[in-house]
Amino acid sequence: MPYDEFPWFAEQSIKSIINVEEISDNHFYWPDLDVDLTLDMIEHPERFPLKAKNIEVA
Repeated sequence: MPYDEFPWFAEQSIKSIINVEEISDNHFYWPDLDVDLTLDMIEHPERFPLKAKNIEVA
């Protein structure tokens, strides 16, 4: 999984990356990173472009 398509894993510890739970069929959650992805997202990242939202903090 390349970091440019899955940036949440960049600069994370191996321990955090391998701590993954399958919360339902083909749906995975990394609790240390607060990331959840489906198998379809992992196999076909081009179908799910990364989009960031600006959150304004008061």
